This record gives sequence, C-alpha cells and structure tokens, in this order.
Amino acid sequence: MTVEADGAGVPSGTPPEASRPVRESHRLRLDSPPALPGPSRQLLDAIPAQEAAGDAAPAATDERTSRTSREPVVPRRRMRPWRLLPTPTGTPFTFAYAAVLMGTSLFALFADPGVVASALQGSSTDVAHLAHTPVFVLVASALWIAGGITSPFAICFLVVLTALERRIGGRRTAGVFVLGHIVATLATEVPVGLSVMAGHLPESSLHRLDYGISFGVAASIGALAGLLTPWLRWSVLAVFGGMLVEDLIAFTDPMTSWGHLMALAIGIGTWPLVRRWRRAPGSSAA
Repeated sequence: MTVEADGAGVPSGTPPEASRPVRESHRLRLDSPPALPGPSRQLLDAIPAQEAAGDAAPAATDERTSRTSREPVVPRRRMRPWRLLPTPTGTPFTFAYAAVLMGTSLFALFADPGVVASALQGSSTDVAHLAHTPVFVLVASALWIAGGITSPFAICFLVVLTALERRIGGRRTAGVFVLGHIVATLATEVPVGLSVMAGHLPESSLHRLDYGISFGVAASIGALAGLLTPWLRWSVLAVFGGMLVEDLIAFTDPMTSWGHLMALAIGIGTWPLVRRWRRAPGSSAA
C-alpha cells in the first residue's frame, strides 16, 4: 500500500483526529510552563518581587546617604544663662571666694565706719606694710572690693572667674588670679618705695591705701581672652584695655591704672599655659 505524506509530514490516510493530540501537546510545551505544586508555584512567583525589592533597596540607601551628606545634622546648643554664675559644685573656688567677698562687703557697708577704716588700713598693700608683713597684707587686701559689691570689678569677678574656672579648673584659676594680684601689686609699690628713698616722693606715699581684687580680675580677663574665639577675644581686649587707658589718661590714680594694665598683660602672658590646661584631661569647660 502506498502511503503519501501531506505538507505537515503526516501520512496521508491518517485521520485528522490522530494528529491533534500531538499538536496540542507541542503547543502546551512551548507556550506555558509545566504545572507545579502550589507552594513551589508561589515561591517562583515571589522571586521577581524579591529581586525588584533588592534592586530598589541600594538605590534608596544611596539616596538617603546622599541626602545626609548634603544636609549634615548640626546639634543645637541650648543657652544656659545660669552657667555665667558660680555654683558650689561647678566652680567651687569662685563660689567660695564670692561668698567671702560678699561678707566683707556687707561688713564694710553696715559696720562702724571707724572699724571699717581701721580694717582697710591694716589690709593695705602699701610699702610700709609690704616691708613688715608682706604675706598677710597680700592675702588680706584681696578680701575687699574697692567700691563695694556694685563695683564693675565685682561683676567682672563673678562672670570672668566663673568662665575661666569652667575651662581650666579652680586651682589654676586661683593661680592666675594670685599671680596677677601679687605681681601687679609689687610692680606698682616697689617703685614708690624707691622713689621715696631717692627723695622724689614724700614719706606719706609709704602709707597710701591700696586694697582690692582689681589686679587679680584684670589678669583673669587677660587669661580668659586667650581661650575665646578670635573675634570675641580681640573685642574683649579692645574694650577692657580701652577703659584702662582712659583711666590712665584721666590721671586720677595713675599708679593703680598702671597696675591694671600690668595685670592685663600678665594675664595675656599666661595664654600658652591656659590653652594647654584647657586641653588637659579633667579640666572643666563652658
């Protein structure tokens, strides 16, 4: 028997129904994936979504990183005005010293004027007292505020010594204050004694009244200026130095005015020390 093939490669004479399952099976294999169980099918469907999420995550991270680098977060520094004043725990030296000065100022204000005058004269760092009891008068003279608690130096004492102690500590602040007080006192009184000995000044100059905290405060202002930002540093020195020069020009008390300028220069001379002390561990800061 002769078998002829048609154009599709199916022998002639084969019923049309015989070729249909083969074509349907071929179409099923090419057009659709094989049927899988339910969990496997869900796992395959979830893979594209996971890949898309994985591709989007680095992009989101890069965007957040770039935004953070473009907009750095700067912490806000809250204003704390109470830190301008001394406290028993934060600035013990300034606090205790201020309490003593408050007591002596109230004594000078309310005590008998004769008793007050005698106490001030006995605490004076004049040449006569420095020649006989130098240590006593150098300490006693620093326990009074010339002009009382309303004096500008009293206000400067609270603000300046508090700021300085918070930066370099109590003992070092006391050292700066004492250095300015002693050196400026001796630098002004010793020339007076020499002038009296040379006959250029009368002997009454040996007993002039000299007391107060102004030399120590001036030295502390000079030292604190070295720890401030440049624009604030030179502003403080220009304003305070200008006031001292104005007092010197007025020639009301030239020796004390020269002492204030010397004390300010002494404080400026401590800049290398106070800057090193500020970086030292354990020193307090504002």
